[in-house]
Amino acid sequence: MARTKDPAVRSLLLDRAAQMLRKRQPVTLRTLVAGTGVSTMAVYTYFGGMDGLWKALRQEGFTRLAARLAAVKMSADPVRDLAALGAAYLANAMENPDLYRVMFDAGFDLEDTGAADETLRRLVRAIDRAKTNSRFRDDVDPLELATQSWTIGHGLASLVATGPLPHQALAHGAPMLTALFTSAGDEPDQCRRSVERGWGRMPPEARVS
Repeated sequence: MARTKDPAVRSLLLDRAAQMLRKRQPVTLRTLVAGTGVSTMAVYTYFGGMDGLWKALRQEGFTRLAARLAAVKMSADPVRDLAALGAAYLANAMENPDLYRVMFDAGFDLEDTGAADETLRRLVRAIDRAKTNSRFRDDVDPLELATQSWTIGHGLASLVATGPLPHQALAHGAPMLTALFTSAGDEPDQCRRSVERGWGRMPPEARVS
């Protein structure tokens, strides 16, 4: 009879790996389990080995991001919602910089390949609403605009959460999104107000002044 796996052990090993990444410690089979009270065999039991651990860790990053984006309540203003989703994306990267780095390591497959796509789909849905509400032009391609929006968020996250720029650089996100959405047809002043409302989810130092 197969032994029932304890999800707490799986979470323990994922959290341990994330902590080691944060501290720039080498993650090996032995260092991972050191001090956890579980044996090296647990890595094989729960992940099939270290490659499986990295795959699961990458998936965990997208799982946490999905939960963060799902917590953003949609409003009657789709442009505000787009900015709020961007702010939530960046906030998640700031809170989980180690996982964020692993999320985009294509050297390991995702357990659920649709996890990353859902991030883009959320943006596409908000852009479709913006077109329906006549905030964006009819000829705007939702997927293309969503990709451009994600590119802005990912660039900032990479440069701040895992790169050389200070946290205050996140404040550049609001004017960049405003310029992008204005180019899609939104009225400049209305767009700026909507983005500022959505960007209010960011910490004070990253908000529009």
